[in-house]
Amino acid sequence: MKAIGIIAEYNPFHAGHALHIRETRRALGDLPVAAVMSGNFVQRGDCAVLDKWTRTRMALEGGADLVLELPTVWAVSSAERFARGAAEILAATGVAACLSFGSECGDVDSLRQVAACLDSEAYRAGLRRYLDEGIPFAACRQAAVRDVLGRDLSDLLARPNNNLGVEYIRALNALNSEIRPFTIPRAGADHDGGPHPEYPSASCLRERLLAGTLPADNPACLAYGERWVLAALRTMGEEDFAALPDSGEGLSHRLYQAVRQGRTLEEVYALAKTKRYAHARIRRLALWGALGLRTGGLPERPPYLRVLGAGERGRALLREMKSRSALPVITKPAHGRGIPLLELEARCTDLYQLCRREPGPCGAEWTSSPVMP
Repeated sequence: MKAIGIIAEYNPFHAGHALHIRETRRALGDLPVAAVMSGNFVQRGDCAVLDKWTRTRMALEGGADLVLELPTVWAVSSAERFARGAAEILAATGVAACLSFGSECGDVDSLRQVAACLDSEAYRAGLRRYLDEGIPFAACRQAAVRDVLGRDLSDLLARPNNNLGVEYIRALNALNSEIRPFTIPRAGADHDGGPHPEYPSASCLRERLLAGTLPADNPACLAYGERWVLAALRTMGEEDFAALPDSGEGLSHRLYQAVRQGRTLEEVYALAKTKRYAHARIRRLALWGALGLRTGGLPERPPYLRVLGAGERGRALLREMKSRSALPVITKPAHGRGIPLLELEARCTDLYQLCRREPGPCGAEWTSSPVMP
């Protein structure tokens, strides 16, 4: 049995995500959909607005058949590392035939060209030249691609879904995977855009969930847990900040100084930010620090496949994976006891509970079974 793979945060799952699944099936056939989804923390350096089991249920009701977890150490990372970790999980299932993602351009061949460019020596040489001028990394990256491929293709990197799609393709190429990339044009509001009559953006929906204008069972955001986050950051020494990923170019020192001065998280972010450092990069580093994550001692690759939920076809897919998967498949919480990365995930979930509107108790990682409707 072959499956369609999807990588997502579903923060929260919405009509645009359901459309993506429907359109992918319309183009590729009525295959089961296996989604690799971020857990309780997400790439922008914040909490998921709804917990991972709630979002899993929404995804299953919206058309997905199987939901696997992308562990926090990849979920809260740069686009490149996020894509690589998720692609490795999909490849390890042994059942994914393609990876479908949304993009602004809807042209997978153009995204392939950009991906190939980013892995070329010509691009790397150009990037070094621009970085030496002190230009922000994203602008350097786009300029170096423009020099090789021209403006039309380099401009694709200015759009967030295109950019992530390029990283998915690069990850599949690096793995020498036979999984085929496939893209659907994004519909509705732009990424981080506003309302839309049919397909509002996830950021718009998060705002409404947190404001109470959409119903939600105890939503979460990092601002609710701001005091413990600041407390954790203030206990860190400068060497701790240097041990965070992607903290070079003087950023670790700047963030350390910002934490000593800032009275709120937004003040910390503002004090640390310069034209050179992207806001999302600073937020991710702060979250890594608060969660007690460090680069040392972490696995280079995901060591397991963690099942968050499965429908009827997803359960059939799981049976197929038993003979095909390159990694152990964890379906029961107790089976994760003693696995260092899952123990770390449990600690992250306990801290997530402090970021909910009404703080929750510890232990949800070990007491929450996969969603099996």
